[in-house]
Amino acid sequence: MVLPPLVAKIVGWLRSGYPNGVPERDYIPLFALLGGQLTDDELTLVASELAFSSAPGAAEEIKKAISAVTHTTVTESDIARVRSHLAAGGWPLPPERD
Repeated sequence: MVLPPLVAKIVGWLRSGYPNGVPERDYIPLFALLGGQLTDDELTLVASELAFSSAPGAAEEIKKAISAVTHTTVTESDIARVRSHLAAGGWPLPPERD
């Protein structure tokens, strides 16, 4: 499957920024942050691509994280940790909300 350019860029950046894979504890805050910038379809494509290239167990955790984003409150410390990791890698994040 050919990914839309924006999704391919995000997946490439995530693979570069997380060379050993996204830590399981970061899935929910990561997708919560990306969800503020991507459509649901784009977010699903990112998750699918990460799951496709991950270990079989990681794929299931990614799917759970996507589902949990809409049903779970992500802690501020989780968001800050992932935001800091993304910013350190040059990801263009919107300003933090009050």
